[in-house]
Amino acid sequence: MLRIYLLNKQFLILLFIVNLLGTIYGYIWYEPQLAITPAKFLPFVPDSPTASLFFTIFLFFFIFGKNTPYIEALAIMSLFKYGIWAVVMNILTWYVDGGLSWQGYMLIFSHGAMALEGLLYAPFYKIKLRHLVVAGIWVLHNDIIDYVYQMMPIYASLYNYMNEIGYFTFWLSILSILVAYWMTQKKNQLS
Repeated sequence: MLRIYLLNKQFLILLFIVNLLGTIYGYIWYEPQLAITPAKFLPFVPDSPTASLFFTIFLFFFIFGKNTPYIEALAIMSLFKYGIWAVVMNILTWYVDGGLSWQGYMLIFSHGAMALEGLLYAPFYKIKLRHLVVAGIWVLHNDIIDYVYQMMPIYASLYNYMNEIGYFTFWLSILSILVAYWMTQKKNQLS
């Protein structure tokens, strides 16, 4: 039953528009940080909007019956990783600060949806192991940029926990790689 909705053209177009607008909003949200980011790190700083961009590109081609396996691998892995990451960081912010702004709650909801949507479309991806290897390198490389070169998203109240957040993020990357592998490779082998 869910498959019917996921393949419905009108639903796909609506999902494309929502993700496109969310991607644009995400890049706007990162503007203050991007303004102080060295040019060589710019592609790696806006994590969530770039994950959403990968999925938006996937949706664009999928609407026309085309697959883009490298983009699909980047989408499933990064949507899951940064969707979960942002939910956890906003909950941690709520815990440290004693509350969240409405934007914090919106980020929890929208990023939770990001993590879910990437997984829901896994049966339609045409990902092979080589695509996952490239996407895995991307997400791990991004962790190095974020936590070795200190280009991670700015959450002022969480600054004192950067080492712990970096450690958590590394293992979240590993989990994201394993989830993407399971959803696109292992699951198919068991069918």
